[in-house]
Amino acid sequence: MAKATATVKELRQSPRKVRLVARLIQGKGVDEALQLLDFTYKKASEPVTKAVKSALSNARLNGVTGELVVERLTVDTGPILYRRRPRARGTSNPIRRRSSHISVVLAEKEVVAPTKPAVKKVVKKKTVAKTK
Repeated sequence: MAKATATVKELRQSPRKVRLVARLIQGKGVDEALQLLDFTYKKASEPVTKAVKSALSNARLNGVTGELVVERLTVDTGPILYRRRPRARGTSNPIRRRSSHISVVLAEKEVVAPTKPAVKKVVKKKTVAKTK
C-alpha cells in the first residue's frame, strides 16, 4: 500500500483550534476532505488544506494512482513563545503564544472483496402451553 506524507511546521495557531478542523476530515477521501475544508468557516482550514494538497502532490510524484484517503492527520504542539502582560501594581501575567505542527498521511483506499452473507440458522423454540 503506497503512502504519501506532508508536514507543516510552526503554524502560528494553537493546536487545540487546528485539531477541531483536523477531526472533520480524518478517514475521508481526499476529494471529500478538500470540499469539507473549502466550506469550513475556521482559520485553521487554510493551512490544513495546504497540507492535504501538498501530500496529494507528493503522492502523484511518487506514482500513486489509486483513490486516496486521509489515513492519519496529527496536530502536535510546536514551540511556545512566552510573553508578559503588564498588570496592576507592577506585576505581570504570562502570555503563551502557541504554535502547532501538522502532519498528513494519505494512503490508497483498500478494496475489500465482497463476501457471501452468512446464512443464519432459524431455531424453532418449543412453546409450552401455560395452564391457569
